[in-house]
Amino acid sequence: MADNNKNSGKTILLGVTGSIAAYKAADLASQLVKLGHQVNVIMTREAQEFITPLTLQTLSRQAVITRLADENNGWQPGHIQLADSADLLLIAPATANIIAKLAHGIADDALSSIALATRAPLLIAPAMNGNMWQHSATVDNVKTLQNRDAYFIGPEKDGMLACGYEGAGRLWPVEGIINKVEEFLTADGADSRR
Repeated sequence: MADNNKNSGKTILLGVTGSIAAYKAADLASQLVKLGHQVNVIMTREAQEFITPLTLQTLSRQAVITRLADENNGWQPGHIQLADSADLLLIAPATANIIAKLAHGIADDALSSIALATRAPLLIAPAMNGNMWQHSATVDNVKTLQNRDAYFIGPEKDGMLACGYEGAGRLWPVEGIINKVEEFLTADGADSRR
């Protein structure tokens, strides 16, 4: 069946970090590919404790980047090529750690290096303990990133968290993230990012 989606062919970098919600990245990757997008997954070391690169490689139909040292593609660093080709960098789930790295320009792994190198729009879907989300350091880091035109979706305000707490911190529903990605990738959605 032909894909009539006007956003087909977009390159989405999907960053996956070490949250229990990392397993939802499988559904995100699968749905984005079904919509006709090229999805390149970048996983942190901690994310690999929750979901395997092979799962995301199979669903995205692309090699998964887990370390910068794995690059062997000619003279140009692969992570820079990937950063240059991106139409959107989606980090879902995003931990307090990656939010802090992004806010402070720390590039000590594949995901944070690609995030620093890309000029693509940044869509962040946080998932963490509610106390971590409401901590003043995280609040300040989110404000810093928003001032740099990063867009946040979520976290959900209420719900049971994996740590046993109830409150804010759950990853936004996958369908809502997909809808926001589609909105982001349309010309009309460009003005509604903030």
